[in-house]
Amino acid sequence: MQSHCSHPLGLVRLFTEQRSLLRQMLIREVQQRYRGSVFGVLWSFLTPLLMLAVYTFVFSVVFEARWAGRVDGAHAASASTSDFALILFCGLMLHAFLAECLTRAPSVVLSQVNLVKKVVFPLEMLPIVTAGSALFHLCMSVLVLLVAILVLRGEFYATALYLPVILFPFFLFALGCLYILASLGVYVRDISQVMGLVVTVLLFMSPIFYPADALPEALRPVLLLNPLTLIIEQVRSVLLWNQPPEWLALACYAGIATFWLVFGFWWFQKTRKGFADVL
Repeated sequence: MQSHCSHPLGLVRLFTEQRSLLRQMLIREVQQRYRGSVFGVLWSFLTPLLMLAVYTFVFSVVFEARWAGRVDGAHAASASTSDFALILFCGLMLHAFLAECLTRAPSVVLSQVNLVKKVVFPLEMLPIVTAGSALFHLCMSVLVLLVAILVLRGEFYATALYLPVILFPFFLFALGCLYILASLGVYVRDISQVMGLVVTVLLFMSPIFYPADALPEALRPVLLLNPLTLIIEQVRSVLLWNQPPEWLALACYAGIATFWLVFGFWWFQKTRKGFADVL
């Protein structure tokens, strides 16, 4: 494989021909985060579990909050207060995945200066490792959510099997962002500061703390421009509301995400020639 191949097939070959190296780097990436801690990788499960417990207590017991949208085709007034914590956690775990990708992206190449100097090393692997690490923690959060649904509701719906179909295009979009921002982060160091603001805006401009239909009609199209909006609503539909995905909307999202990834990979490969000079 040519290390500077910018054709989309170069990305496919990276996943196939370098899968052993990818797996090793991903395992090391996850282990390094918890190196030296007593519980190690177990924290990836304990952290979302503790957060969900806090959400459930605060919103169910303290605030007695209820979702203002629609749940299972009925108004949320009929939903239990514990549902609010589950609904909130769905949105927050997806935002956390994208936030990790966006905030770490500008330093993906900057933090690996020694690898930039090695011509034989495929630098295009670094964003994949970062996205894979974020995906691992998202999967841990999903596992915690499924356990919570089983405990609080006594069952979970068969529509949960659609979850990988929803998360796959979301992963592609995040990986595309990683490629673009990893490249820009080398040349424009302010990108990392901007991403902090972007992540905050995405948090409050996503249907995490409120349903999409709570916004005025004129503002809803703006909310739909947020890459989190569709994914959050679809994940809630299949996990909490026993509804299948909106296939047309998801197909459009997948098409855009695929284009974004291809463009991001092309951009990264075209701009990487100057990495060594800048670093």
